[in-house]
Amino acid sequence: MGALPDLSIRQLEYLVAVADAPTWAVAAENVGVSPSALSQGLSELERRVGVPLFGKEGRRRILHPSANIVLDHARQVVSLTGDLSKWAQRTKAADEGSIRVGMIDIAATNHFPSEMQYFRSQHPDLSFHLRVEPSRPLLEMLSTGELDLTVCVEPIQEFPGITTVRLFEEKLAIYRPEGGKLGNPRNWGPWVLFPEDSHTRRIISDALIERGAPVDVVADSPQPEVLREMVNLGLGWTVLPTHQAESGDRPLIPSKILAKRTLVLAFRSNAATDPAVLALSSALQDKARTL
Repeated sequence: MGALPDLSIRQLEYLVAVADAPTWAVAAENVGVSPSALSQGLSELERRVGVPLFGKEGRRRILHPSANIVLDHARQVVSLTGDLSKWAQRTKAADEGSIRVGMIDIAATNHFPSEMQYFRSQHPDLSFHLRVEPSRPLLEMLSTGELDLTVCVEPIQEFPGITTVRLFEEKLAIYRPEGGKLGNPRNWGPWVLFPEDSHTRRIISDALIERGAPVDVVADSPQPEVLREMVNLGLGWTVLPTHQAESGDRPLIPSKILAKRTLVLAFRSNAATDPAVLALSSALQDKARTL
């Protein structure tokens, strides 16, 4: 095995900053150095890695295609180092600090609101931040270190540096205007569904295709309440988690269970264990066993 390149975490942080910022000047400002210091640090990183990280587009320096592998590595190292620093501070300062949690809407509003309220009451000096988004952006924010843990739909593809723990399954049912029997699958629809890049949409589409039903989508929305109202207005059929479709002022009438989706707890692999993250994760898993 050859000698490993002597890479500094600061240089890797520079690379992430350049990839995410619109200009080198903004990247330098984001990491608190001058543009010349940023340039020197990245030139040294390129020398130590031994492969080209940057190319030219006119007078602008742009990331070379070969930089993608190094950039993925840099993101994980910077994220994990931030976790380690945060863990050390939290270990010294008990409940002081912050925890950043991401959840899909049904997890935040239906499944775990009591657990989060209790957790916050037990950690009054801890700054608690909740981000409610669809699964994919939550996993992306987790991967880049913007979140500490998430509750989301189990991803179809692996996210580098992310580990998931199964929580429970949710039933996805078909809902049509006025309810009633579905008839021949070839006549199902048209549909109002989650957006095309949604994990749940993929599960639904696969299940419909397996039954021979056309996936004719006339509208989409990431908000289950909007999809429910579209069905009430007669704009199309939908597939939703039963908890969301059959609640509220105008609940839908289920016609058939189409599929199931698995909700998971996701966190960065090999991250330093934050006591607050560990405590909240344990509380969420305890509640999930009852669902």
